[in-house]
Amino acid sequence: MMKKAENIIVGISIGDLNGIGSEVVLKTFEDARMLELCTPVIFANVKLLSFVKKSFPSASLLHGIDKLDQIVAGKINVLNLWKEGVDLNLGTNDPKAGEYAIKSFVAATKALKEGHVDVLVTAPINKYNIQSEEFKFPGHTDYLDQELEGNALMLMVQDNLRVGLLTDHIPINEVASHLTEELIIRKIQTVKQSLIQDFSINKPKIAVLGLNPHCGDGGVIGKEDDTILKPALKKIFDKGTLVFGPFAADGFFGSNQYEKFDAIIATYHDQGLIPFKTLSFGKGVNYTAGLNKIRTSPDHGTAYDIAGKGIADFNSFKEAVYLAIDIYHSRSQHTEISARPLKTKEKQL
Repeated sequence: MMKKAENIIVGISIGDLNGIGSEVVLKTFEDARMLELCTPVIFANVKLLSFVKKSFPSASLLHGIDKLDQIVAGKINVLNLWKEGVDLNLGTNDPKAGEYAIKSFVAATKALKEGHVDVLVTAPINKYNIQSEEFKFPGHTDYLDQELEGNALMLMVQDNLRVGLLTDHIPINEVASHLTEELIIRKIQTVKQSLIQDFSINKPKIAVLGLNPHCGDGGVIGKEDDTILKPALKKIFDKGTLVFGPFAADGFFGSNQYEKFDAIIATYHDQGLIPFKTLSFGKGVNYTAGLNKIRTSPDHGTAYDIAGKGIADFNSFKEAVYLAIDIYHSRSQHTEISARPLKTKEKQL
């Protein structure tokens, strides 16, 4: 049975304390109507967030709790992960802030894994100051891939625009060597399954962008599109997946060709993220597809340059909360439909 809206518990990791994470989280739930959509639980410290609230007009009240069984619907719950005071150095790259960011993220992930929260929304971290002997991951996605079941894939979402990646945080000069038939098939199947269960699209159409300029121009500007991408896409298409390409990336978005597809898969990070962020107007969401749990995040970073000034735009974070809730509903409906027994027509006598 599906949960009532307000009973969907949204776990929130606080991100880098010296960035805009705390501000955009609190601004998102300043509107009381948000508490009719879900019950937020922020993994941080209530005194710290009360201090952050002073940097912008706020009438919301924070509800501090010490255990997850103390969550109250209709309140902005803050789980006190630490008791000590924290010295903020807003706008600075501080390893101490990284420690608290990871403490929040690891605890929120554990709560998600154990079912104490239904979805996870993560505020931005700094990939440099989070590194330690205990945490050696480039970012959120790699850790979630280890802790949760499935195969994580970064899927950027804004309304009907969805952009996934075959490779993500690797140097450009290593992209070609990472493209294999096995990787391409696995990533496309992950996107297809996500479109079906997370976005309720029964027969999704997927476009794949070529690696080289003009898809290699028949091998003149690189052979990977002809020798790796095309054979893999044909194999997937022949098995019933509506996948098309490779398409030359330079004119694909400018010509609005992307609007014909339910998702676009880029071969490397900037090929997909530059057009996505240009088109999403600050409302884009980073969704980790392919896992057995739901995690979203805003499409921006820590924004040290405006931290503590009270001027951070919270729209992307709010959209991340909306998307997490929408996917939760979509998955619940998909599970219910899949569990129903097939009805057969009785033979007429």
